[in-house]
Amino acid sequence: MSDEFSRIARYFAPLAGKEGRGLTDDAAVLTPPPGRDLVLTVDQMLEDVHFLTRDDPALIARKLLRRNLSDLAAMGAVPLGYLLTTALPEGVGEDWLAGFSQGLAQDQKFFNISLFGGDSSSSRGKISLSATLIGHTAPGAALSRNGARAGDGIWVTGTIGDAALGLRARLGELEDPSGFLTARSLLPEPRMGLALAGLVSAAIDISDGLVQDLGHMCQGAGLSAVIRAGLVPASAAAAACGAGALEARLTGGDDYELLLAVPPGNGEALKAACGDLPVTKIGMFQAGAGVHVLNDSGAMLQFTRPGWRHF
Repeated sequence: MSDEFSRIARYFAPLAGKEGRGLTDDAAVLTPPPGRDLVLTVDQMLEDVHFLTRDDPALIARKLLRRNLSDLAAMGAVPLGYLLTTALPEGVGEDWLAGFSQGLAQDQKFFNISLFGGDSSSSRGKISLSATLIGHTAPGAALSRNGARAGDGIWVTGTIGDAALGLRARLGELEDPSGFLTARSLLPEPRMGLALAGLVSAAIDISDGLVQDLGHMCQGAGLSAVIRAGLVPASAAAAACGAGALEARLTGGDDYELLLAVPPGNGEALKAACGDLPVTKIGMFQAGAGVHVLNDSGAMLQFTRPGWRHF
């Protein structure tokens, strides 16, 4: 097995941008775009928590980047590059590293980003990964999760619940004949490049579950939210799982769609800004506290938990 420095030179140095100085210095040197605000976010992925041991290392790498890119999308930021840390147990071989670095390279090209630097270490247990993404916005234009106002509509991009059901399919708990749900679980689509500034009051990406992340928006704004479960958009594959999958769809997380607070009258402009990406109004913010999910009859739905818990 190669040592730490030869691994960095072989697998990661080719991914470095000029800011990373070939990964031969102790830190990167970044010149921010003139007149722009920097936006930074960090996320980690742990083996058997955020990915399965048998998962393709290229997809693990791409999901690591995309989870962070989704945070930048929720802030309305343009990505520049990233810092990477890896802690790998002794059993991780060259084939895994080759696949992992190939996945990074693929999404670096797709999203026009580069590696700025990071750290590589060993692990006594399982694989631990983290990425810090750096982006930028116009001054003062970064979106917040806390700005919703009473009367704002609650909108979501795409379809909700595919990834949570896809994880169940990967664990053998449900059928996924088309493979669509599995693919959505393995490789999210961060909603980059949407011109949302001035159209939305607040935004957050759905990582921990629709109900829980909506609760974060409510708490930050001092409001309550009412949504209709029947309005929450489902893919054909998710709909085929039946009504019994509703709780998993609304609380399972890992969607990386955007959850938006949209002032009255901005719906059509939002649709235009999102182009081919579907956006759906599912409810409204109002005075009060908490998230209230109603069925088609207007009765309140109760769930075992609102979303993913880290502790």
